[in-house]
Amino acid sequence: MSLLRKNRGKWIGGQIVETEAYLSTGDPASHSARGKTAGNASMFGPLGTLYVYPIHAKYCLNAVTQSPGIGSAVLIRAIEPVWGLITMQQRRGTKDLSRLTRGPAMLCQALNVDRSLDDSDLLHSTSVGIFQSGQTIGGICQTPRIGVTKAQKRKLRFFIDGNWFVSGRRRDHRTQPAPPAGNRVSQQKTA
Repeated sequence: MSLLRKNRGKWIGGQIVETEAYLSTGDPASHSARGKTAGNASMFGPLGTLYVYPIHAKYCLNAVTQSPGIGSAVLIRAIEPVWGLITMQQRRGTKDLSRLTRGPAMLCQALNVDRSLDDSDLLHSTSVGIFQSGQTIGGICQTPRIGVTKAQKRKLRFFIDGNWFVSGRRRDHRTQPAPPAGNRVSQQKTA
């Protein structure tokens, strides 16, 4: 699956390589655990709604995964950047590909995601969406989520084994060397 954001008429984004699930029941780390509020209302929206929330003056984006009224979503933690690399590098202020979209706040900054996109319909929006990419992915690993203080041992984090763009500690999941920068740039596509 790919996450894409429209920028000046062109799509930017990449292959989703890391996510975390936040469940509607029995998950005290989920924003829905405290019930529906003005700040998390979109998490209780229809399947495919974008739930964007602020954290430490940055943002995180989630895709709602259940029916209306059931607060459940998947946090998009990282993507492998593919489309619009130059734009993402400018937004992040770095040419280092491993620092573009490796973590939810970096990802949102690179794609220019903020609260204005909260409650967007990922299935029908003309400015942001999740699309079937057709790319073959490697093995999927499952581990505890990162940075939560509640339900810490629940294995609700999923990532592509060995992918260089997954967030967290390198020794935990990076079994392959970083791709050469030249190869990544040559794969840039226009969607």
